Amino acid sequence: QLVESGGGSVQGGGPLRLSCQASGDTASIKYWGWFRQGTGPEREGVASINPNGGWSYHADSVKGRFTISQDNAKNTLYLQMDSLKPDDTAIYYCARSRFAIHNRWNLEYEYNYWGQGTQVTVS
Repeated sequence: QLVESGGGSVQGGGPLRLSCQASGDTASIKYWGWFRQGTGPEREGVASINPNGGWSYHADSVKGRFTISQDNAKNTLYLQMDSLKPDDTAIYYCARSRFAIHNRWNLEYEYNYWGQGTQVTVS
């Protein structure tokens, strides 16, 4: 199970930090990350990280502004979002995969568990 928190409304240029608490068979997580869905029909991969190897990936649209990190002891994933823009407005989802997906990190079908999502609104 994945439970997101930390969403809300913020002015452009401001920061926000999302959290995702994992429970259940957390040892099976090979990759976990963040997707978002704005007004378009598809979810966009934002960032992903490998819990054991520490490899991380960020979408070009958020590089230099967003940072994914994790606290393995707390089974918690984070997304630090800085310099937020109105285009970042979306529902943000946490997702986990039991496969070592590496460069397929931004493909929805590679993830088998999803959180319920948390709304981020940038004005």
